Amino acid sequence: MRVFFATAVILGLMQAPPSNAQQMSPAAASQLVHEVVYNELHDHDRHGYWRYWIERHTPKETLLNEQIETADGPIARLSQTNGHPLDAVSREQEQERLNHLLASPSDQARHRQEYFDDEKRIGRILKLLPDAFLYEDAGEENGCRHLRFHPNPAYPARTIEARVFHAMSGELWVTARSKHLARLDGHLEENVDVGYGILGRLYKGGWFRLQRTQVNATDWKTERLEVHMNGRAMLFKTIARETSEFRGGFIPVPGGMNLSQGLTLLGQNSLTGSALPPVTMSVHR
Repeated sequence: MRVFFATAVILGLMQAPPSNAQQMSPAAASQLVHEVVYNELHDHDRHGYWRYWIERHTPKETLLNEQIETADGPIARLSQTNGHPLDAVSREQEQERLNHLLASPSDQARHRQEYFDDEKRIGRILKLLPDAFLYEDAGEENGCRHLRFHPNPAYPARTIEARVFHAMSGELWVTARSKHLARLDGHLEENVDVGYGILGRLYKGGWFRLQRTQVNATDWKTERLEVHMNGRAMLFKTIARETSEFRGGFIPVPGGMNLSQGLTLLGQNSLTGSALPPVTMSVHR
């Protein structure tokens, strides 16, 4: 589950008023989160493989990639920049980049390691959810259980990763029937210092949004990820993470392909027409 890589979303889906369903106790809400995390982690062990587009917005540019998942991590080809197809020079540079990856065992090893590191990081963050926060029920909305959360003061956040996540409050939506994570919103309630503020600091007010969609009977994929964080690093260098990523056009592909096989399939045909996103997707908090 490439929880930290994402796409197009229907915000109204989660905005219906709560129903009159029986209110869950904090203990029951916490138990529900335990079950959701269990499902997410175990479903990931037997997930399928997919092809899709990724539209990534930054303050400087908008990039559209087509990506295929392989056993060695995803492989992607850039197809548009700022809503325009690549010119001949850019297409050649993109092909050279991909050819270099396939010709370099060391680059492939690094690619695989980065992918596996990302997967482990996602798993660690998911495992924080049940114990690092306290939950309260906000009712049911369109087949989802809506929960609000805030930091559990008794939780010992020992790593930098855990400290940043534990400093957040927010909301999550869980599918009532299958107990999967549909949406997760978090915002940083206080500054987070690294090395007592000497090495760096993330400023309060930062926020993120993760939204997922069901693509078949068993698989859920991230369709939207927004990260808006600001801070400073050592020697007072300002850092900022301002990205919005949308994914869509999910098509199943054979499992177990290597990078070379994935690239071959990527070059055989393109996601076109209605499968590609509009080039100017609005971004809303």
